[in-house]
Parts: sequence; C-alpha cells; structure tokens
Amino acid sequence: MTFTLSRLSLGAFLLAASFSASAALPAQPKLVVVLVVDGLPNEQVQRYREQFSAGGFNRLLRQGASYSNAHQAHGVTVTAVGHAAILTGAYPYQHGVIGNNWIDPATRKPVYCTEDTAYTYLGEDTKPADGTSPSKLKVGTLGDEMRYASGNRAKVIAVSGKDRGAILLAGKSGTAYMYMEKSGNFASSSYYMAAHPEWVQHYQQAKGQDRYYGKSWTPLLADSAYAQDADDALYAGIEGVGQRFRFTHYSETGSIDADYYTRLKTTPVLDELTLAFARAAIEGENLGRNSAGVADLLAVSLSAHDYINHAFGPESKMSHDHLQRLDRMLAGFFGYLDQRVGAGNVLVVLTADHGFPNTPEFAKAAHLDAGRIDGDKLAAVLDAHLTATHGVAKLVAATSLPNIHLDYALAAKAGLRRDELEHSAARFLLGQAGVAEVFTRTEFEAGLPATRLGTLMQRAWNRQLSGDLMLVTKPYWHFSGGKSLTSHGSPYAYDTNVPLLLMGPQWIRPGSQASYAEVVDIAPTLAHLLRLRPPAASEGRVLTEALR
Repeated sequence: MTFTLSRLSLGAFLLAASFSASAALPAQPKLVVVLVVDGLPNEQVQRYREQFSAGGFNRLLRQGASYSNAHQAHGVTVTAVGHAAILTGAYPYQHGVIGNNWIDPATRKPVYCTEDTAYTYLGEDTKPADGTSPSKLKVGTLGDEMRYASGNRAKVIAVSGKDRGAILLAGKSGTAYMYMEKSGNFASSSYYMAAHPEWVQHYQQAKGQDRYYGKSWTPLLADSAYAQDADDALYAGIEGVGQRFRFTHYSETGSIDADYYTRLKTTPVLDELTLAFARAAIEGENLGRNSAGVADLLAVSLSAHDYINHAFGPESKMSHDHLQRLDRMLAGFFGYLDQRVGAGNVLVVLTADHGFPNTPEFAKAAHLDAGRIDGDKLAAVLDAHLTATHGVAKLVAATSLPNIHLDYALAAKAGLRRDELEHSAARFLLGQAGVAEVFTRTEFEAGLPATRLGTLMQRAWNRQLSGDLMLVTKPYWHFSGGKSLTSHGSPYAYDTNVPLLLMGPQWIRPGSQASYAEVVDIAPTLAHLLRLRPPAASEGRVLTEALR
C-alpha cells in the first residue's frame, strides 16, 4: 500500500515536527557569564589544579567542559586584541583592534585601542588617551546580537580593572564599567549614559576600596606549597624587581589617595573589587531575572593576574599565590550565582586574553636562549642602517612594535622602490638579537604561507592599520615593556594557549576535550545556545562536542 501526503498535510506534518523539536530544546540560560582572567596561561591552571578549592577552577574543570588545546589564534597576543576576539569571534584583520596601542598610518600619531575624546568618564578625571568608547572596534559582539534580537531588552554589562577589558567585551550597545586608579571607583563613560544609575552611586559612596588600607597580602598556603616556584634570588639585581612578600597596601603620603588606589592594581585586591562590583551589577540591574524573559550577559575581566605576571613572572610565588586566591574568589562568586540566579539558569565561560612567557632569567637558567628587545634602540639602529645604505634619512616613519611603518613617499622621491626598502629593512632586522622573522606589507598583501606562524601573523595584520613591517621575536624573547620582568605578545604557544572552560548543566557536557579550539569559537557557540545569529565577523566554529 502506498501513502502520499498532500501539500497541506505535509506542511502540517512539518509544523508539528518543528514544534516537537522546539519542545525538546533545553531552556535558554537566564544569565550568561563570561569570565576573562587577564594574562592566564593554560599551563598555570593545569600546574596548580591540585591546590585549587572544589568550588572555583576545579568546579569548572569537573562539572564543565575543559579544553587543554585552546588558543588565542592570532599573532599579536596582547590584552586588547584578545578581549576583542572573545565576543566578536573575529581576528584582528577584521575587528580592527591590532594592539593595545598602534600608530595611525595617516597622522603617524599613537593610538590607544579604546580612546575616544568625544566622551569622558562620569565623575572622574579623563585624559585624552583614556579608554572611553568602543569606536576603534570595527565589528559587533555577541552582546550586540543579544540586544538586537531582544529589541534592546537584554542587558549587557561588562566590568574590568582595565578600560579595554570592559569596553571591548561590552561591544557597541552594552555598558562598560572600569576601575579608576585615582579614586578606586568603578565608573562608566558618557558614551554609555549621561549619569550613573542609582545603584552605582550607592556602591561608590560605600568606598569599599578603602577597607584594605594598611592590610597586607601574604601567602595563602603553607611554604611547602610553593616549593617548585622560582627562587627570588634568581632576580637579584635585575631592574624592575620590586617589593616581594609581604605586600602592604599603603600610600607614600600615609593617607588614602591615588597612590594607594594604583598600588591595589598589582595585588589580588583588584580582582576582589571587580567581582564585588559585578555582584552589585547583578543586583542593581537584576541580571538573570529579566522581566522580558530574555537572557542577560555579564562579562567580567579580572586584570590583576596580568599585572602580577608582568612584574614577577608566571613562575613566581606571587603569581602562584594570586591564582590560588582568585580560585577562592571564583568559588564564592559561583556560590553567589547559584543562590541569586540558580545553578540551572547560568551558563559560565572562562578564558583568557593571552598567556605568558617565563622571565628571560628563568628561561636562561633552563639553558634556553632568551632576552629582551629594546624597541627604541631597534628602531634607531634600523633607521641609521637605512640612511647609510640608501642615502635617505628618516625612512623609518614610526614604530609600535611589532609594527614598523616606513616612509614610502620619501623613498619614492629618492627613486627607491617599496619592495626594495622593505627587503633592505627586513634583511637588516633579521640580523638583530632576538628577531626570528620579519614580514613585509608586500608579503602580507600576497598572503603569507599557510604555516601555523604564517596563519597567525596574517590574521594579526590589518591592511588599513598595521605597519609595513611586522616582527616576530625568537621564542623566549620579548619586546621590553619598561620595568616589566616579562611580557607577552608572540605567536608561540606559551602566549596563545589559554584556558577555555564552559559550565552549565543544561547545555554543557562535562569532560576534558583534547580537540583543538580557539577563543573565537566562544561567540558562535554562545550564539547557537542562545538561538541568535552569530556576530557578523565571527569565524569560529560551534563547539558541538562540548554540548548536550
């Protein structure tokens, strides 16, 4: 016997099937929490996991999906670039944030990634290069899609110890709050609103940041727990090595002032304050209890680990202890979310904007070739070489490493072809200590080889904004960052490999994932779970293996 379906009955069948499939979908999360630990290499999470509490990192590792081979998959691994990738799902060649700072190719003047002089901080001093808006971010974020799909009823809040950490997560239509080092407040800018809401005003009036004055940061664990950390004696006499345990929160003036608030940035207190403000935002904005029945987004970037790793290295006792303290803070925050919103209503993602290399001193002690490159000196010797070689002065127009801008117009006047100038500069730079590769504008425009290094650097190069030369250091070398003991920014695994942890019992399948993943996968994965279109420039994949 043969059965046939009329067009009408077939339509009814498909509609019924659609309703059935929709009914089988899990309820959407009421609150999505994206946590970014600034400057956290995945290896630190793995190395110290036996010392973590049950409710912090280990809760994510045991109850959620964890990726050991996840990467910030672009070649310039710094804070702004990494934060821009997380919720756009895009690489720098599209999202337009090519560094924390860069050179404007037209004016040759320095640019800060979130500066916008059209706006000012609310109730706080604002310098011209302070971060006040996402105008430099060229694409939309997950939060923007949430706002669009809900008719702007979804709430999107981002909080960070750094302006770029908050602004680049909040996107174009969310709201960013950042730590003010002169007052210790968290504040927003006039890009987002004309005045702070009442809950922010009440939070600021309480002056919770003042309660740490005169108190100290001392090791959380017994001395034996830190036995494998680097010995402080390794850094004796090295410029930039300052105070070590114990750390007292104070000011040189003896009173609570900007000096005190600035000092808090390089201690666990900054993260405590950030999470406290995040709780205030949850309650003040009623996040996770949206009356419109839509999901809200809270993005929290925890900045202290980056400051501490710069100052002391990821191999240090200070970095180790901070991560243990952050673990306990996260445990408390997760418990708070359970009570306030409900464990079955919150979807949590934790990642980092970049990893971290060891200090050159530590690497050298392990018989590795390591060192620091002074960017100013490198630019000066390059310019002198080009002058001597071609008889034209000031062919190096501007430098913001790893980018170097050349003066093509000046070269053309002297009859020097662009590719000749690039080749001459690149060949000289390859002979300098610590330089592994130099890629030129001509090479980028033609497309770099599809090696891992070529792919990461091509993604990092923006045609309109990047330099005419882009340098890659040798492994374990870095561009010197003032008095920092170490710094990040390379395409090597110690800088790209970051934690990627997802937790939410209704949506995430617990377990360790060995498959390769990228931070740009976060935005499309969350968009899939929220039933949204992914951000416009997103190139990541949906992490289907981690989903229920």
